[in-house]
Amino acid sequence: MNLDAETLSDRDFRRMQDLIGGECGIDLAASKRVMLEARLKRRARAVGAASLAAYCDFVQRPEGRAREWDSLVDAVTTHKTDFFREPAHFDYLADHAVPMLADTSGAGTRRPLQLWSAASSTGEEPYTLAMVLSECAAAMPRHDYRFHIEATDISTAVLETARRGVYPETAVEPVPLELRRRYLLRSKDRTKHLVRVSPQLRHQVTFRPLNLMDQDYHFDEPLDIVFCRNVMIYFTRPKQQTILQHIVSHLRVGGYLMMGHSESLNGLDLPLEQVTPTVYRRRDV
Repeated sequence: MNLDAETLSDRDFRRMQDLIGGECGIDLAASKRVMLEARLKRRARAVGAASLAAYCDFVQRPEGRAREWDSLVDAVTTHKTDFFREPAHFDYLADHAVPMLADTSGAGTRRPLQLWSAASSTGEEPYTLAMVLSECAAAMPRHDYRFHIEATDISTAVLETARRGVYPETAVEPVPLELRRRYLLRSKDRTKHLVRVSPQLRHQVTFRPLNLMDQDYHFDEPLDIVFCRNVMIYFTRPKQQTILQHIVSHLRVGGYLMMGHSESLNGLDLPLEQVTPTVYRRRDV
């Protein structure tokens, strides 16, 4: 069968909706059918499946799941991200959240500040956070501000890119020139037009896989700040409630949750108070 001419059957679309929705929580609405079909065709070609139906059968079987699951997840998830995306959050972090948490709980001074970048994709967000917090540390009178960033994503492929910390020069254009000079290293081969995040910054970030549908997020310490931006739009409202309850359970009282500007918590039952648009603080319950 010609994969180019084949379309995803109703049965296979429902099967993939159930599989991906059940495992990852991602809401594959009917409006995403064409997108899903195109991405499944790419994976079907990659594994040598004779048809879309054959590929769908393959990933439903245990041996297919074991071999193909990570690649399937990478194919159906969206990895849009940029350095300093939605910059108001980073301004709020430096100007308000960092000093407030240092004053109220000693975060960063008496103990390391703990920050989580959820759905961190290829690493631009956690490395931006590392730059901002490093600047905060340099501005501290005694220069002893400490922090650690945990960055997670469901896709192991994007995490490998993030760990390398190598980006095209065009990708770092949103980074202010002074920070580029301080935290980014240009390739010795200038014809490649690549930069790499400095070792100093890379050592501040730990990357690991995490599915937001998991029962255990494996955090050893309560979190001071969570960036979970432009992720909830891919989940149904009931799943948003469940996931955000789980996220907030790891957040210290007084800690901050940063959401994307296209997301709303209206109608969700969470122990949060809004302090500025898309920025929430955990209240005591």
